[in-house]
Parts: sequence; structure tokens; C-alpha cells
Amino acid sequence: MKSKFRAERRKGQITEKKPGRLMEGLSSGDQSRTVAGMALSSDPLATKDNSTGAYSSKNGALDQQPDTSNLEEAELSLRGRGSLNYEEARALLGRMEYQKGNVEAALHVFEGINIAAVTPRMKATLAKRREHDKRRSQSFSTPPMSIHAASLLMEAILLKAKSLQHLGRFREAAQSCKVIVDIVESSFSEGLPENFAADFKLQETLNKAVELLPELWKLADSPREAIMSYRRALLNQWNLDVETTARIQKDFAILLLYSGGEACPPNLRSQMDSSFVPKNNIEEAILLLMILLRKIILKRIERDPSILDHLSFALSVSGGLKALASQVEELLPGIINRNERYHILSLCYYGAGEELIALDLLRKLLHVNEDPNCVPALLMASKICGKTPKLAEEGINYARRALQSLENNCNQLESVAYCLLGVSLSAHSQVAVADSVRATKQFEALEALESAGRMTKMRDSNILYHLSLENAEQRKLDVALSLCKSTC
Repeated sequence: MKSKFRAERRKGQITEKKPGRLMEGLSSGDQSRTVAGMALSSDPLATKDNSTGAYSSKNGALDQQPDTSNLEEAELSLRGRGSLNYEEARALLGRMEYQKGNVEAALHVFEGINIAAVTPRMKATLAKRREHDKRRSQSFSTPPMSIHAASLLMEAILLKAKSLQHLGRFREAAQSCKVIVDIVESSFSEGLPENFAADFKLQETLNKAVELLPELWKLADSPREAIMSYRRALLNQWNLDVETTARIQKDFAILLLYSGGEACPPNLRSQMDSSFVPKNNIEEAILLLMILLRKIILKRIERDPSILDHLSFALSVSGGLKALASQVEELLPGIINRNERYHILSLCYYGAGEELIALDLLRKLLHVNEDPNCVPALLMASKICGKTPKLAEEGINYARRALQSLENNCNQLESVAYCLLGVSLSAHSQVAVADSVRATKQFEALEALESAGRMTKMRDSNILYHLSLENAEQRKLDVALSLCKSTC
């Protein structure tokens, strides 16, 4: 047997950093099928480099060099049993093929592992580990496999899922990845113990599986399963690190906001009586995004500007603009630019009907020491002022500044600025004391509105409305009637 093994090794069918280690673990021979037996089997993809259909790491998905340190760790953990069984050998060889970029070859090796057969043994091993940690003083029977062997097989299941993902077989990949989550969840019904993280490789594999599973369901066009996987990842105790949890929360919020379908609300029985339970997608997404924003404020995670963007959208469509304003006001300096803060808050208060508060914020933004030429802010301030005759003169100033800042760069915004200028001039004419001033303002208002109409080729209903209204106020009733008819 040993001479046969050396002969096959010389042919390049088995590669290892220190050949003697595997040989020592294979001394039992007939106890189980060994690496050598598998190398001599009819499975040609188990050990050779398969260039046909290989997934190149140039695409950025896989590493070229095998992780020999992890291989040695797995070998050492398995030597104590006196043999390296068939499933564990395939897990090692499949990982090596995957790390070299041979995805199809790796998958072929992984498919030789009987997942249904090793799953009960892995569950029993993890369960015994849990009991051992609870009562260290008592002695327990030997588990069916070592914790390192369970970790090796769990990693093989994950790599199988990734291989299926690379090959576009997303539903199969999700089902394979789900096996890992099911094994750990059933083994630790009360949640993972804190010292579970001591088994770094096992914890790392679990983290990747929990994060990958909902993504695979999304790729498989199964939004319901994806949502269930996201909730499972966030509600169960997996000992995930802060960054992984934040990524899952953000991806889940984005799915809830933009998936286009309404998910069933979370199970009420799984929540405490005093906890807030979202009633729909928007509420659940808002809750997740507010949690993420709080983590940014507390500097538990790095700043991510897109979180505030998604939260702004969610609160806007749900009518929670004052809540959004409160969240923005709580942000520490440096998280967002001060001018951006003024602009967001002004939009929030304007949308909530607090127009004077919004105007005060815009005045701060448009101060000479801040951003006096911000066109959106100038247009918004002019619109607010144009509604009140006492503020109309200020609105005229804002509209003219907007036109100067545009300088023929955007006809659409220029037409809006001319329209707002006309509205403010018309409002200002109502408080003019002298008739000559009133007539001048009315003439300028009509001229500005006509300029806006020409720019839009008389197709903007809002501009036509204000133009017809101004003509009616100046007793040009025929023109006003004609404009009204053109809008019908």
C-alpha cells in the first residue's frame, strides 16, 4: 500500500507540504477509504488541474495559492483518529481545487461528500461540545468527530455553495448554504455560546454562510426565502461581528425598500410585548436604517453616506419627514457637511408644512459665508417667500440670484426661476403703496412669466396657471381665458 501511494504521489496525483503527515494518519488502511484510495478511484477531477471550465481568479473571485496553513491545521486535528475518512479527504482536496480556481473540479469533489450522512454526526459533535462547555467537570462520551473535522466539513459545504454560485446554479447554492445554518441552529437551540468564537475557523465559516444565504436566495429570484433568511440572520444569536451585522442590516433594508413586493410582517410572538414591531416593509426598513445610523453616530461602524440617503427616501415616502429631521439633527459634526445638513433639514421641514422653519435654514445656507449660489436652495427659498406678500421682495432677490448662477446653463431650471420670479413680483405688487410701483411690478411679473412660458413652449401647466392668473388680475381676461383653455 505504501509503495503504491508513493508511486501515485510521484505521478502528481497527490500533493502535500509534508508527505509523512498524511501517511501517518492513513496507517489503519481498511478502516475507511483514504486519500490514496480516492486518488486511484475513477474520479479524475478529484486531484488534477482541470483547465477546461475552470474559474479563473483573474475575475477577482478566487485565490490562486492554496491555504496550506489551514490544510496543516486540518491534518493535525484529524491525525488523532488514526485515519482520514472519505468525506474529510474530499473536503481537503476540494478546498485545494477551489483555491486554485478550478471551480468545476472542486464542485465535482464536493459532490462526492454525502452531506445527509455527515450532518447528524456534525450535529452530535457540536451538541456534545455545547454540553461539555456547560459542565466541564463531568465526563462525556467521545463525539463522533473532532471539532476541527466538523469545521472542515462545514467549510466544504460553504465552498460547494460558492462553487454553485459561480456556475450560476443559485437555488442549489442556497440550499447547500442553508445546511450550515440549519446544523448550527439545531445544535445550539439557545443561541451560540460566547466561547464559540474561540473556534475561529468554524465561526468564520458560519459568519460567511449567514451573510451569503439571503444573497443566494435573491439571486435565485426567491424574495420570500431571502427575507426569511435576513430575519433569521438578525434575530438569532450567531455571534456575528459588528461589520457583518451592519452589512446584513443594510442589504435587508435595501431589499425591503426596493424589491417591489410586500413581505409578511415579522412574527409577533417572537417579539417582546414592549418592542416595536414593524407592520410593513417601509417600517422595517426604517427601523434597520435608524439602527445603522445610530451605530455610525456611536462610531461602532464606519460612515456610510448611502444609509442616510436610503433613510431619507424611506421616511419621505412614509410621511415621516419630522422624524428624519430629528435624526439629521442628532448627527454629530463631521458625519455630514454643514451645508448638506441645512439643505436636508429645510426639505424635511418644508415637506412637513413648517415653511418658516425651512426658510430660516435656507437663509443660513445661503449666507455669504456658506453657499450663497446654491441654486436648489435659492429656488426653494424664492418659492416659500412668493407665497407671502410681506416676504415677496426677498423672494425676488432669491430668484434673480438663481438666474445669475445658472447663466443659461439649464433651460428647465431657468424656466422655474423665471416662474418663481414672476410669482414673487406679482405678490410684491399687492403690497405696493404707489400705483406706479404696483404697475411696474405687475409688468415685470407678466414679463417673467411669459419668459418661463416661452422656455417651456407653453407646455408646463404650473407656468400656464400663474400666467393666466396674472393676466386675469391685470384685467386681460381674453388672454387669461385663452391660456386656461390651452391647459384643458
